[in-house]
Amino acid sequence: MERPPNRAAAIDVAAEVLIGVLDSATSRHHVTVPPTQLRVLALISERPETNVNRLAELLDVVPSSASRLCDRLEATGLLRRVADPRDRREVRLLLTAPAENLLGELQDRRHRAVQAVLDRMPHRAQHELLLALLAFGQAAEAGTSAPQAGTSARTA
Repeated sequence: MERPPNRAAAIDVAAEVLIGVLDSATSRHHVTVPPTQLRVLALISERPETNVNRLAELLDVVPSSASRLCDRLEATGLLRRVADPRDRREVRLLLTAPAENLLGELQDRRHRAVQAVLDRMPHRAQHELLLALLAFGQAAEAGTSAPQAGTSARTA
């Protein structure tokens, strides 16, 4: 009797391949911003009301580590700290135009790299993959509403 495939392992392998495709789209174009800093920019782009404490939570690091990351990004002209107009004691993190351009270019490159792989797949398989990924995303979001035990902040 044939053993059923280990779905989790197969998905893990496929995810690693996808990450490789996405990473190669970035690295081939000599991006000088380190991956951790790119992640910070992406998080802030997705959440415009982010402050340093919220960024630290999102990165699962201590606030001083998040602040140092912001210092580096600010020094390179990719990030600005501004007072929150509703509460001047709060400082919001804003992307600069060069940061927004960089993220847009990277997204375009990544989309083209993924599309090149999709173009080598049968149309039906592309459609099935899309449906499966949408269902996976919904299931993952449903699971994130429960609090996670045993997490602790790290330094970046």
